[in-house]
Amino acid sequence: MEANKAKVPTLSMSGPSLFWSLPKGAASLVQIDTCFTFGLHYPIQSDTFFMSRILFQGPLIAALFSFAPALGQVQATPSPSILGSIAASYAAKEFSKEVAVYRAKEFVMREILGPSSEVVKFDIDPLAASSSGELTSLVYQSATKSKEGLILGFFGDRWNAQGVVYQGYAFKSIPKEKALEMLAFIDKQLADNSTYFIVGGESANIYFQYDDMIFLINKTSGGIKTRVFWQDFDAEWEDVAYQRTKKRLMKKLN
Repeated sequence: MEANKAKVPTLSMSGPSLFWSLPKGAASLVQIDTCFTFGLHYPIQSDTFFMSRILFQGPLIAALFSFAPALGQVQATPSPSILGSIAASYAAKEFSKEVAVYRAKEFVMREILGPSSEVVKFDIDPLAASSSGELTSLVYQSATKSKEGLILGFFGDRWNAQGVVYQGYAFKSIPKEKALEMLAFIDKQLADNSTYFIVGGESANIYFQYDDMIFLINKTSGGIKTRVFWQDFDAEWEDVAYQRTKKRLMKKLN
């Protein structure tokens, strides 16, 4: 570790975020097996990946973090099996979709379909992930149990009492008919307030509650932006992801 210190970027902590400190003009792609060495532990299973908040100094192409249970070390060479699977421009989105599908399978099995002594078949597919990685939509179908619907997966950083950062997540299941009703209700609010958004511009905001979720919608230079508040999550659901969710859900369920 000491011998390699001059060859690799160093890590420093500032609050809950993890920052890269690179020599000027440096370019590097590194893998971190664990960050216990740096006094920070993300309790994420070793078969998942987490992109930390990164501050780039120099033409850094991408940084990939892979966490294992044992104490590890900083390496100058990336893992070849996953190299090229994540790019900085869509890392949060791809991470969210991959993890959401993996975690949602257990959620569907345990919470939606329930235990069974017989074989139960079900399909689950991702619909769209927000660019922030905070909200991912999925669709599930089970002919065996005669159930189908929409799942919203919420993701976000959490800090425990000791200041340890971890990736929190939760899923909300919405049966088919209620999901279609919810999307129609959101569309109606957007249509009814379209003039208000045009006149008010970026200072215009509306909010409303549907079921146990609160939707805060405003217009930005990039279009309509929706934030979904549910439990203790505050997830951004940009218009592109929302429209894809609606289109793909209707195609899948109809």
